[in-house]
Amino acid sequence: MPDHRLPPLNAVRAFDAAARLGSYVEASKALHVTQPAIGRHVKLLEDWLGIQLFERTSRGVNLTVAGEKYHRKIAAALQLIIEAGKEAQPRHAERWLRIMVVPGFAKRWLMPRIEDMRHLRPGLKFAIEPNSTFEEVDGKSADLGIVYGLDGQYAHSREALIRPRVFPICTPEYLASIDPIHSPADLVKHKLIHVDDGEWWNLWFAAHDLDTHLNSDMLYVNNDHALSVAESGQGIALANEVLVRKELDSGKLVRVVEAQVKLESYRVLTPSAELSADVLWFIDWLKSELERDFPEAVIPL
Repeated sequence: MPDHRLPPLNAVRAFDAAARLGSYVEASKALHVTQPAIGRHVKLLEDWLGIQLFERTSRGVNLTVAGEKYHRKIAAALQLIIEAGKEAQPRHAERWLRIMVVPGFAKRWLMPRIEDMRHLRPGLKFAIEPNSTFEEVDGKSADLGIVYGLDGQYAHSREALIRPRVFPICTPEYLASIDPIHSPADLVKHKLIHVDDGEWWNLWFAAHDLDTHLNSDMLYVNNDHALSVAESGQGIALANEVLVRKELDSGKLVRVVEAQVKLESYRVLTPSAELSADVLWFIDWLKSELERDFPEAVIPL
């Protein structure tokens, strides 16, 4: 006779969280229980199955071969349960995707694509919050975040999306009004627009073997603000290709020199809790759209 017994479901949830996060501590935070409770649940499940699921290390836990095989199965099963719950909800139930995102990317790339996203994911509503200072998302105020930064800058980065090329831009009128610029070294004599105390420009110059120590008299809140100042003809700003492609194509902005370098990458931040099907869909859509639009910015595996 087939065995239809289910394992202890709370133990399965605890095991899944520990397997995904690689730590009893992080699993306890995600499920809002104590660390010993996670340990007890995992031990209960191991006893129920008659196998060892984890190898304990000083840094956390690693799945055994048997544990990895079991986790693949139950992770898929848990996702099916989540999907079944969504399908069972009344059709009028609203589904929201709350996205926290750096302002330049929000305004110049993501917002113009909202209608396309709505058609691709019927019934899903989007709440986009531009924010230039966040470093993580907790799942309460946002379901995921999109940031722009250096490798290792964000502790809860799920994955890097693309690493776009960075170069100086200004208006055609401003470029015509100043002395000719032939190389990156010529830029230091001109009015440079900053989003920080000079670090980003210094990093760009260093990538071109120039040792500069710029300090800014005026800095702007974010890249979008700095680019708006450049668009008004007040100087030269650094831009990545994602933010200014439309303006370059229209002639509103021009590249000052051909020199360019890849500095930072766009990254997805996610909370430690289980991700919904809508979040997973959005991450896949985001990555595929960016890689299609900017193939030269794709990060090699």
